[in-house]
Amino acid sequence: MAELVYNAEGRLLFTEEMKKEYTILMPQMLPVHFSMMRKCMELEGLKVEMLTSNHRGIVDTGLKYVHNDTCYPALLVIGQLIEAVESGEYDPHKVALIITQTGGGCRASNYIHLLRKALEKAGLEFVPVISLNLSGLEKNPGFKLSLKFLARMVYAIIYGDIIVQMANQCRPYEIEKGSTDKLIEKWIDRLVEGFKHTKGLGAKGIKKNMKLIADDFAALPVNVVPKVKVGVVGEIYIKYSPLGNNNLEKFLLSEDCEPIVPGLIDFAAFKVDNRLEDIKIYGGNPVKFAVCKILIKFILKQQKAMIDTIKTKERFRVPTPFLEIKKLVRGYLGYGNKMGEGWLLTGEMLELVEDGINNIVCTQPFGCLPNHVVGKGMIRAIKNNHPESNIVSIDYDPGATKINQENRIKLMLANAKISTSKKSKPQAEKEKVKS
Repeated sequence: MAELVYNAEGRLLFTEEMKKEYTILMPQMLPVHFSMMRKCMELEGLKVEMLTSNHRGIVDTGLKYVHNDTCYPALLVIGQLIEAVESGEYDPHKVALIITQTGGGCRASNYIHLLRKALEKAGLEFVPVISLNLSGLEKNPGFKLSLKFLARMVYAIIYGDIIVQMANQCRPYEIEKGSTDKLIEKWIDRLVEGFKHTKGLGAKGIKKNMKLIADDFAALPVNVVPKVKVGVVGEIYIKYSPLGNNNLEKFLLSEDCEPIVPGLIDFAAFKVDNRLEDIKIYGGNPVKFAVCKILIKFILKQQKAMIDTIKTKERFRVPTPFLEIKKLVRGYLGYGNKMGEGWLLTGEMLELVEDGINNIVCTQPFGCLPNHVVGKGMIRAIKNNHPESNIVSIDYDPGATKINQENRIKLMLANAKISTSKKSKPQAEKEKVKS
């Protein structure tokens, strides 16, 4: 068994010896992106398992070890990790846990400390916790962020976005059930195999792969019939995670809808853009400003490549570029609103409405005050300028029942169908006159 090693502050380290023996358990947020990221970590010689468990017991475990005033995503992530360690599926003395740490103003930066406290309370203080962060907050000898590893993770986000954007527009219409998911798995394996040989990580490689991805999804046999399109926005974990939102996308599909979920590239650009806005507003290091300018230029270049690729396939909706979303927010919020999802959440609702997607579910987790301000708090302002918008705010917390959440969404969908019916009547009358 690997020897337990602590640093000067008393933190248990994930060592080189543990890297050989331990299985790292990681929570899931975006199924496609995180599947690719898990495989990228395995290329680094790590043994990783992504947790996809999804049941009420996770909430109960979270409530057992985390204060119920803590934000709901923290409670879920910690509950899922501890439940996995206690499940009997793993040797608790041969597992490590990994969790992201942003280093920003969100309480997500402190999840890691809550997790360690919960492990101690559960008698599992010997389980090491790895921080995945880009802020230099914590380091571990057995988990190092090499440039090659970081490049692979960044491209997993970029490729993940084009796959999800196109897959979401195929799944509701597929003729052979499951064909979309099979194609997703094919591309995850193919891309990661390319990463292994450093293929698909440059400008030419990414354009080539994006074209092939777009060709494959455009070739999927589909039966495109009219469906209600529903945008999904909100706090990042609850918006994307099936565990966090009670399988919201699956529910919308069962209601004969097409779910439309903004990509992760916008959030990445938003986080870098915040650094630039901070320096513009408050002043700061010019070197940091220059580095962030280079970084956001790279992100936006990749987003443009994705948009240009999707544009070549007429049937597919094209995402709005990040800088255009930023312009839409003017008159609603200042760019200094950066906590949680900040002005981007308002921007995503405006992006959808401007694109004719008026039906929107805004996911609101308990304990995320910024999210309520820029999400639920902005709905009235958006409706004042866009009376056609049909936005419902859904609360997600330990006491909220799935049936109540789904009933509220069904009411929104009923309004959407009434609105669609009213629009289609004049068109039908016109056609009658013509005939």
